[in-house]
Amino acid sequence: MRNQWFSIIQIAATYMGTVVGAGFASGLSIMQFFTFFGAYGVAGILISTVLFIWLGTKMMVLSHRIHAFSYQELNTYLFGRFFGRVANAVSFVILFGVTSVMLSGAGSIFKEQMGLSEQWGMILSLVFIFMVLIRQLKGVLAINTAVVPMMLFFSFAVGIAYFSMDDLFHTTEWQMKQSHDLEWIISPFAYVALNLATLQAVMVPLGSEADNERTLTWGGFWGGIGIGLMLLTSHLSMNSLMPGIMKFDIPMAEVIRDLGKYMHLMFIFVIYSEIFTTLVGNVFGMTRQIKSIYHNLSTNLIILTILLACFVLSQMSFAVLLSHLYTLFGYIGLFLLVFLIVKRMPRK
Repeated sequence: MRNQWFSIIQIAATYMGTVVGAGFASGLSIMQFFTFFGAYGVAGILISTVLFIWLGTKMMVLSHRIHAFSYQELNTYLFGRFFGRVANAVSFVILFGVTSVMLSGAGSIFKEQMGLSEQWGMILSLVFIFMVLIRQLKGVLAINTAVVPMMLFFSFAVGIAYFSMDDLFHTTEWQMKQSHDLEWIISPFAYVALNLATLQAVMVPLGSEADNERTLTWGGFWGGIGIGLMLLTSHLSMNSLMPGIMKFDIPMAEVIRDLGKYMHLMFIFVIYSEIFTTLVGNVFGMTRQIKSIYHNLSTNLIILTILLACFVLSQMSFAVLLSHLYTLFGYIGLFLLVFLIVKRMPRK
């Protein structure tokens, strides 16, 4: 029983660690999808939480039943052989592009916040990623199990510092105008769809290799609850500063500005950790996909090749392309969301 609960904790932590990333930690994506709409954002977060619990769990259980080695097998099962191949190719390109940009972001943290070389920051990150991934799925589980509790602690600490019942229902006149077009109802589905497209890189192999479906079900449940709580605490801490906070690229930095030096240092560490867990998940997913096609290639060689290629690409200006990639990823995520909803589960 103790081993089963530890497995549930690992799955839940990996689920949370895969969803959170630079946009989550900075507060930018939460602000755009939820805080933008004031009190309606709370309703949107509740909808997102239910979807994360339901569809994330279904993705893992489905992968377990079809014995999917990577997201390639899942997409083939959901979309058919031809469209599955198209989805796999596009997913790989986007994962590669996003990983390169996030690696550059990790280097920027070393440069701007620690006064170190950006290049050395990226190189150190690559070394850390390789050290984690030589253990494959065990490494992914281990790093998320270590990092996610710290993320939760920071999120709750900030939420408690700023929480009041007034903020729960606080909606400015500007936010009320945004809510009248009912975009807030679409927003949680779009947010979950965007994340499902990246989640499959890690959660499909995790679901396939789990010992039993009960562990996956409880792991998906608590992972979804954790994501929802982190969304809520971040939303509440930013909501009282709307709409002025919208002009900042890292709105959460403005939230914690008055909480002191040590909270600022923890915030820097949290942002880097969340970028790092996402980088680990992305590289792991790409490695699995290549391995599922070229079985005889060395896994470590694949990891090294991906890391070096991402390092080269991270030297380029990639902002415009990334905006198109995220849009495309969102569309793939919407297809994935719809097919996950309507697709019947195969028998055990």
